[in-house]
Amino acid sequence: MSLACAIERRADALPMPEHPNRPPFLDFFAGSGLVGHALFPFFDTVWANDICAKKAAVFAANHDAPFELGSVTDVHGAALPSAILAWASFPCQDLSLAGKMGGIRAKRSGLVWEWLRVIDEMPQRPSILAVENVVGLISSHGGAHYRELHAALTKRGYKVGALLLDAVHWLPQSRPRIFVVAAEASLPIPLNLTVDGPTWAHSEAIQKAASGLPGWLWWKLPEPPKRALTLSQIVDFSLPCHDAATSRRNIDMIPLEHRRRLEKSGLRVVPGYKRMRRGVQVLELRFDDVAGCLRTPCGGSSRQYLVLRKGKEWRTRILSPREAARLMGAPDSYRLPGAFNDGYKAMGDAVAVPVAAFLAEHLLAPLVAVCHGKS
Repeated sequence: MSLACAIERRADALPMPEHPNRPPFLDFFAGSGLVGHALFPFFDTVWANDICAKKAAVFAANHDAPFELGSVTDVHGAALPSAILAWASFPCQDLSLAGKMGGIRAKRSGLVWEWLRVIDEMPQRPSILAVENVVGLISSHGGAHYRELHAALTKRGYKVGALLLDAVHWLPQSRPRIFVVAAEASLPIPLNLTVDGPTWAHSEAIQKAASGLPGWLWWKLPEPPKRALTLSQIVDFSLPCHDAATSRRNIDMIPLEHRRRLEKSGLRVVPGYKRMRRGVQVLELRFDDVAGCLRTPCGGSSRQYLVLRKGKEWRTRILSPREAARLMGAPDSYRLPGAFNDGYKAMGDAVAVPVAAFLAEHLLAPLVAVCHGKS
């Protein structure tokens, strides 16, 4: 079986719903549509939006759901179709540890409040809300940003809990993300969906932020199975590398300790990012056959490099958009129209497919079943 077929089978192995009438969900900040792809076995995307035209092109190439191109500030809740679930992967720039840390009231990350405005304007609010963002939502400023969001959700009549799910449990990419799930306080939440205290999915930062919060729930998820897929298995070794001179310049940027480890690693491919260290640009590598967290291509340190063994030599190149898609759990049939950077950005800003699918299968869908009286 080819690598492409193997990835296709893994992506298509998600369980299909028992009934063809999947409950409707709204996909805010939908980007390239990986959340809709992940939730397809459980939910029907009845509306999606994003402000980026290039991401919208990726969405349209893979989905036939209604898509509204534009800012969430121009969305009116009264005009949206009814839905039982609303998902929001709101911008992370002001909460990311790699950004300026402007906070949840800053221009980009502050769009979460526009999302809540839209929810408030709907004739009937969705019973379940799901929010995804970087760990800075929980860890920065002692959890103050999360607590502000939590208070806004509980004020609207929801009980809320947060989870830390790292894509590395499913995929060879280190990508920890916070998932906030809110359910209407009136819902009779099944006992098997909550626990009395923190679990494997509740980091110390989450525990600290949750301390003393009213309306807090410790959501329960089963531990995922051990990951078998490695970076070496998803890399396309047939793609061209940089020429010898460019590869040598990149390899010369690798710190001496990392170069020694590279020679002894026995790996065919090692990923890395260029970073500034004490005023000098270096190419820092990792040696666990796992990629670093994907980023958007908006600077010299944002593109992930691969150092590949070619016979007795090492060559370098940039991670390809298709490899980035594989690292997000998207099947090779997932179309990536546009230029190199368009596909790279579409994946770098996305939500890992198996993570969203895992959350949907074990928490979101069971909660919706309660709403439908199926528990």
